[in-house]
Amino acid sequence: MFPFVLFVLLLLCNSYGLVGSLNDEGYALLSFKQSIKEDPEGSMSNWNSSDESPCSWNGITCKELIVISVSIPKKKLYGFLSSTHGLGALSQLRHLNLRNNKLFGTLPVELFQAQGLQSLVLYGNSLSGSVPTEIGKLKYLQTLDLSQNFFNGSLPSSIIQCKRLKALDLSQNNLTGSLPDGFGTSLVSLEKLDLSFNKFKGSIPSDMGNLSSLQGTVDLSHNLFSGSIPASLGNLPEKVYIDLTYNDLSGPIPQNGALMNRGPTAFIGNPGLCGPPLKNLCSSDTFGATSPSSIPFLPDNNPPGNPDDNPGKSGKARGLSKSSLIAIVVSDVIGICLVGLLFSYCYTRVCPCSKGKDENGYGFEKGGKGRRECLCFRKDESETLSENIEQYDLVPLDTQVAFDLDELLKASAFVLGKSGIGIVYKVVLEDGLTLAVRRLGEGGSQRFKEFQTEVEAIGKLRHPNVVTLRAYYWSVDEKLLIYDYIPNGNLATAIHGKPGMVSFTPLSWSVRLKIMKGIAKGMVYLHEFSPKKYVHGDLKPNNILLGQNMEPHISDFGLGRLANIAGGSPTLQSSRMATEKSQERQQKSAPSEVNTVSSSTNLGFCYQAPEALKVVKPSQKWDIYSYGVILLEMITGRLPIVQVGTSEMDLVQWIQLCIEEKKPLSDVLDPYLAEDADQEEEIIAVLKIAIACVHSSPDRRPAMRHVYDALDRLAIATD
Repeated sequence: MFPFVLFVLLLLCNSYGLVGSLNDEGYALLSFKQSIKEDPEGSMSNWNSSDESPCSWNGITCKELIVISVSIPKKKLYGFLSSTHGLGALSQLRHLNLRNNKLFGTLPVELFQAQGLQSLVLYGNSLSGSVPTEIGKLKYLQTLDLSQNFFNGSLPSSIIQCKRLKALDLSQNNLTGSLPDGFGTSLVSLEKLDLSFNKFKGSIPSDMGNLSSLQGTVDLSHNLFSGSIPASLGNLPEKVYIDLTYNDLSGPIPQNGALMNRGPTAFIGNPGLCGPPLKNLCSSDTFGATSPSSIPFLPDNNPPGNPDDNPGKSGKARGLSKSSLIAIVVSDVIGICLVGLLFSYCYTRVCPCSKGKDENGYGFEKGGKGRRECLCFRKDESETLSENIEQYDLVPLDTQVAFDLDELLKASAFVLGKSGIGIVYKVVLEDGLTLAVRRLGEGGSQRFKEFQTEVEAIGKLRHPNVVTLRAYYWSVDEKLLIYDYIPNGNLATAIHGKPGMVSFTPLSWSVRLKIMKGIAKGMVYLHEFSPKKYVHGDLKPNNILLGQNMEPHISDFGLGRLANIAGGSPTLQSSRMATEKSQERQQKSAPSEVNTVSSSTNLGFCYQAPEALKVVKPSQKWDIYSYGVILLEMITGRLPIVQVGTSEMDLVQWIQLCIEEKKPLSDVLDPYLAEDADQEEEIIAVLKIAIACVHSSPDRRPAMRHVYDALDRLAIATD
């Protein structure tokens, strides 16, 4: 009997030793687990007290056996955050991500004992109560996302102590009060700011213009902000889109910096606002508020309501005699008749439109040394246009288009880039479909029929290496082009990276050759198999987008033509002429110590064929030259302008000089391709193709189909 009792005691002692072996951080996590009532997916099923440490548990990341991250998103966890011996006891915790669960209750102040927190992501739960003032203790906090919860009360002033904050998202809560003093002065590291769908009130802090690191959309919409829009908001970066819709703002809209060239949909829902881009004049006769829209490039759906134009009778009018009234009426009739006679004379004598019409349908009369222009009147095309697209509907160009204007109005939009031909937005629909939308601008020539013909022809193009135009939108105020969204950026960034890029992975030779072939294949389609055998005319790395598997997609095809029709952009030819002097200043010199010029330099003209400066009509040979420069750029890794000592020359001149001086391939090759030295034969073959493409004589350049055939014959696996 005694040996049996001794055995049981030893077993209990060993069991106690196993339980007691779990460290304090493990017990803190088990305390959090106990506050979770439901875990339907078993995300914490391996959280066992018998382990020595929690570092092997689901969702837990450790560094040197210390917990630094707890990440259990989208697991349908139902429960609350424990206020005792919970997550706040993890002294070295850096990241906490519990987004999209079913957590409820308040945010315990004990959580902020983990003062090393860098990211706190709790969006998409049912948390409530106020945001604790203890949040100011998180000096290292960079990301705070409490959106889509039920937090209330005011934003604690201590938030401004989190000076390293880069992303602050408090949208879709019930937060009230005004923003803390010093909000813009203290949080200068902010890159993302979303305060939408709350009940913030008071004026927009004037120091918010100090947030110079902001990107994308600054969303202050659907709040109770009042007063005027501070002009200092114009100091924000130019690409930032400021959404102020549905507040109680009033007064004129400042016309400076980031506030300029914005569509009316950035300001709608504020009846007191006036001035451009709204149709409300800054006077007592302003129109009513426009209809809602959430995309920064779509106009309001309905025209503004008209005020009562009847001023009524004045006291003086009531005092006029009957004879005075008769005299006024008679004089008005005589005046109208005189104006009518004058108009008729001008119409029939000065401007006899029946004698001829120019190519645009306007009348003219030949005489003297040339054509004499005259002012004749006709039915405005915009009237016909308003009859055709009165409801501002999107025009689909593909049978697979399953979205409509209303879905676009509700979508999230982010600025991708800005150029001389409008702004490009990334638009994410509610069903997850992502599109790229280019805004061609407002106003301009109302040549709808011409625009329609051109855009529908482009919409028929279907090729895996050409970006597909899915739909378009035309109104008097806005012209939009809706494309497939291509996720991996453009070729220029893939070759050179971009300022501020944290990590840059250079392209291998096999990937570069795959991209070269894809571009050539797409250009063969445009040149020879498209309905009109098109010329791109503006081929450059910025216009080559890269797909999920780094397959190239030629973009911006026909964009210059459409922009000219819409009246929103200078022609490509004028751009060439503006840069001709810059080309003439380039000088030849020794290619030693070559450094690439800053990427901020305007390099677009370097891809244009020399004859493009003299010949107006585009040629397919222009595209061949541009393609050759792209090949050289991909082989050398250099921008199309290189600096040699104190002078500059374009990449084509530099390559020719290297050949003349018989420089070794290693001096020309992109240093990142050093590991692909075994592919030297293929690299030299492509270099020869590139040199043929940039020949000064257009007739000596190969056709694009011959270029593609040559690339296709190279003995290399490109897939």
